[in-house]
Amino acid sequence: MATAEGANLIPIVAAIIGIGVVSQVLSDRFQVPSVVFLLFSGIVLGPEVLGVIGPDSFGNALSAIVGLSVAIIVFEGAFHLRADKLREAPSATIGLVTVGAVLSLLGTAAAVHFLLEAAWPISFLIGALLVATGPTVITPILEVVPARDRVEAALEAEGIVNDVTAAILAVVIFEAIISGIGTAPELLTLFAERLGVGVIVGGLVTATVYYALRYVDLSPGNAPQNARLLVLAGALVAYGAADTIATESGIAAVATAGILLANLDVPYEEDISAFKGDITLLVLSFVFIALAALLQFETLIALGVGGLGVVVAVALIVRPLGVFLSTVGDRFSFQERMFMSLVGPRGIIPASVATLFAIQLRAEGLTEAADLLVGTVFLVILATVVLEGGFARRIAEYLDIIPMRVLVIGGGKVGRELAARLENRGENVVLIDQSQEAVEIARNEGFTVHKGDGTDTDVLRSAGADNSRIVVAATGDDDVNLLVAQLVNSKFDPETVLARANNPDNVDAFEELGVRTISSVLATAQAMDNYIERPAMMDWMGEVGHTGDIQEVELTAEEHIGRTVREVGPELPGDCLIALVARDGDTRVPNADFTLQKGDRITVMGANESVREALQYVHPDD
Repeated sequence: MATAEGANLIPIVAAIIGIGVVSQVLSDRFQVPSVVFLLFSGIVLGPEVLGVIGPDSFGNALSAIVGLSVAIIVFEGAFHLRADKLREAPSATIGLVTVGAVLSLLGTAAAVHFLLEAAWPISFLIGALLVATGPTVITPILEVVPARDRVEAALEAEGIVNDVTAAILAVVIFEAIISGIGTAPELLTLFAERLGVGVIVGGLVTATVYYALRYVDLSPGNAPQNARLLVLAGALVAYGAADTIATESGIAAVATAGILLANLDVPYEEDISAFKGDITLLVLSFVFIALAALLQFETLIALGVGGLGVVVAVALIVRPLGVFLSTVGDRFSFQERMFMSLVGPRGIIPASVATLFAIQLRAEGLTEAADLLVGTVFLVILATVVLEGGFARRIAEYLDIIPMRVLVIGGGKVGRELAARLENRGENVVLIDQSQEAVEIARNEGFTVHKGDGTDTDVLRSAGADNSRIVVAATGDDDVNLLVAQLVNSKFDPETVLARANNPDNVDAFEELGVRTISSVLATAQAMDNYIERPAMMDWMGEVGHTGDIQEVELTAEEHIGRTVREVGPELPGDCLIALVARDGDTRVPNADFTLQKGDRITVMGANESVREALQYVHPDD
């Protein structure tokens, strides 16, 4: 078995980083969260299989390395937690981090106590640790499951907040076990101290970093790189300073700093985000593999049937109960609630903190409690990551919660601009192009791209044409666009097929063949004419997809059928209105006394968030 000697440590670290990169490639290729591959790799490298990595491989440095790595991971997740995204599911987010967290704590503790016959203090310690889902497991899942914004917002916010509260709560309970503290006021004081220290330190570091980014010249020639390094250093300083003042308050500090910086107008935001994503990939690989390598099968086996019962209780009883109670009265569909219930794997925070606690418990002579703690926590992590993480996409597809795809054939400037606008509205867009250069440009801009010929049925099917609501042929070749449109109409069944006509003389020929066509020349001329005749409207239209939006949806809400626009309009958010109603092929601007009927297609225009709320109001199943 390898030791902490430098000669052995270097190849171990290199191998872990290499495996982490390969795991990410496999994740993208097979649409399975990378943590599944990382966990499996750690077990294979550990003492139970190959014995390459063991408890002594990193000497006494493991806890420090894990702590700093977790700090980067939590900060990166918090840095993506924007206020506008949180507004997608505000009440659900609050519910999951309050009602859901309390139910998880109590339910898990009860399951451990009764099924494993554990003492209540250890049961509550395990329950506190398993409250955390965390960005380390949720983010990789959401990368391969393009759920709606409200689902992603709720799960991401829950992961960030519960990571912090779970870590602090677990430390408080652990200190109560070691020192004999048992009264509620003392426990509450310990919790408040650590959370308070974290929030204060995180706020001070944020203020310092923000001032440096905004008002200090970070070198004219290399400012983006310096900004990235400054933010990374700020995250580590926040963690180290807070953790020095109060144990485990570092997690709260980096979470606070990440959330605050994410919602401030900081320069070089995209550069910082991309850089931190790459760093997080490396540290995530290291932490997951290193901790998985510490897993001992005999500890898991010793739990017996009771251990499996705890897994079932946590995953199939406690978690669904918490999700459904937390989202009562919200706009989530039943299928979305089920997805959130069945996809709540536990990750790095429980594993790392449980490992550190176990070391201290063994030092206190509490070996049995240490084995129970590590075994239960790792068994739940192993089961939920493999089953819930590995099958997350299949669960989402079965529950039909993935938004139907929009296929855009043509990854040029027109295709990418259209894709960007659609993705800003929450659509699941896939580009298809056979040019390697176009594919690389589109992927560098963050789009999902399939390389291939858009006139090939197999290519279309592999890109998701069977599950596409809209297909757009947007290449610079009219013959290709026409062929794509006809092929899609004959082989697949999308709601809408659009083709771009680069030559205006081809528009009539396209439409005679039943292809809905947009002429680049005519659209440009019409836009210019509108700017001349209707400048105010066109200025507002320029904000569509940013601050403003226009959306069309079918009226399905039974309570609004038979009501007039005068009755429904005031119930919509204040800064949006019903602009058009289409019925039986006839589209009109409705007056106040126009009576709405089931199946009417209603066009709502106004501010971004208001339009989205209005769509849920008239079409709650969308």
